[in-house]
Order: sequence, then structure tokens, then C-alpha cells
Amino acid sequence: MSEAVLVERRERVMIVTLNRPEARNAVNRAVTVGVGEALEEADRNPDVWAVIITGAGDQSFCAGADL
Repeated sequence: MSEAVLVERRERVMIVTLNRPEARNAVNRAVTVGVGEALEEADRNPDVWAVIITGAGDQSFCAGADL
């Protein structure tokens, strides 16, 4: 099983990818924690100037909460 959130750096940009394309990247606990941790890391790191949040797959960015 893949991670719910993928994080990569491209120079001064952090790219955070919601990685649940099978659920149209709906937010669950793992996504909430993963995005939160990524944003905290970006906030602590002065080399990160921008954060892009995107979704995996080609159907949607995020379908909302996975209830």
C-alpha cells in the first residue's frame, strides 16, 4: 500500500501530493496527519519558500472528507 501523502522538494518548493487516487484523494486520518506534518516541516525550514498541494491521479484534486 502506498503512503497517503507524498512529499518532495524541488529547490525552494515543497510539493505535497494527496496520494489516494482510488478514493479521489478524499481526506482521511492518514491524509490529515501527513499534510499537517508536511506543513509543519515547511514552516520550520527557511529554505522552503512555497508549498504546492496537489492530488494524485487524473480524476480529481480532492473529493472532500472520507466519511
